[in-house]
Amino acid sequence: MLQNKSYDEVIVGWTRFESLIVHCSTCDCLLWVHSIPIYVHLFQENPFRHRICEVFSRDGKGNLSFEDFLDMLSVFSEQAPRDIKVFYAFKIYGKMSSLEDFDEDELLGPSDLEQTLRLLTRNELTPEEVTQACEKVVEESDVDGDGKLSFMEFEHVITRAPDFLSTFHIRI
Repeated sequence: MLQNKSYDEVIVGWTRFESLIVHCSTCDCLLWVHSIPIYVHLFQENPFRHRICEVFSRDGKGNLSFEDFLDMLSVFSEQAPRDIKVFYAFKIYGKMSSLEDFDEDELLGPSDLEQTLRLLTRNELTPEEVTQACEKVVEESDVDGDGKLSFMEFEHVITRAPDFLSTFHIRI
């Protein structure tokens, strides 16, 4: 992922990351924890901030190393290729429901779509509106008729969204 970052961008990234490191006095170590995006102005309003950290962390729990942090910045950079952005969007939006829902099927199911929509709309839709919108997405996008979206189906939907590339980025 680092191929999308210049030397100056890596230095800016390190400065930003270094300011977020928390020192743990009980174990005398440095911790970068799940709460990082809460403090970064880039993610203050992002309803997916915790999920983004989980996806980019090697441990899957949101504990970001500096390399994980740079990978995240690379994917969200304006120069990142569309295919990489789509891949990570699928990972971020997928499995939005409880951790018990990780069935490793690599599909966006109804509960994933509903949770994603609730986060995107900040719970401003009624349950009926959420269900209706999710049913419409599946109806228009589910090519194989299994009631879920595969990566290929998701990619087809995203490539038709004109604002995807302009909104799936951050500036540091």
